[in-house]
Amino acid sequence: MKRSAGLMVLLAVMLTLVGCQKKEELIKPDDPFYAPVQPSHIAPPPATNGSLYQQNYSMTLYGDRKAYRVGDVITILLTETTSSQKSTKSSLSKSTEVELVNPTILGQQPLDLATNIENDTSFSGKGSTGQSNSLEGSITVTVHQLYPNGLMLVKGEKWLNLTNGSEVIRVSGLLRPEDVSPENTALSTKLADARLTYSGTGDLADTTRQGWLTRFFNSSWWPF
Repeated sequence: MKRSAGLMVLLAVMLTLVGCQKKEELIKPDDPFYAPVQPSHIAPPPATNGSLYQQNYSMTLYGDRKAYRVGDVITILLTETTSSQKSTKSSLSKSTEVELVNPTILGQQPLDLATNIENDTSFSGKGSTGQSNSLEGSITVTVHQLYPNGLMLVKGEKWLNLTNGSEVIRVSGLLRPEDVSPENTALSTKLADARLTYSGTGDLADTTRQGWLTRFFNSSWWPF
């Protein structure tokens, strides 16, 4: 009976600690941050001044048209590759020795207090870790804002609805017009202040996530 009560208390404590942990935010479609610019928000062309040429709305007959206005689209080619390795090694040692001899009082040693204390302590630790990631594909984003220095703020998302769930790719960052190719594409490595997200929802994504009990044993709350 006491053992069952102890198990129930332990289970209640585990559930409480797991509940205190930060939950993973669910990714939902139609995030306003990545929504394309609506036509009502696009600035109209400036009034004509009697000339056929209008700045920022001209086209060349000898070159390919590239996105350079708010509302235009650009295809971002995802070519992300990261790799990292780290290893650590440490060792500590300490040796202590204390020797006490019998005290001499008036030329005599009335008590036997001779003591010899020795202590040796050592510690050795070693660890290594490695990680590599890659992301390839493409996503077409929208130009949301033009900066005075010519940079373009681009943002967009792509949702793929699969049989066992959904996958989402989100991209945002600053892009130079010079980095846009004649095919109206740009590499993701050319984005400044880039934010790239690749995630999923549904049964397929749930199989790659830890359960609540596994998260507890792998968290800092587990004392062992």
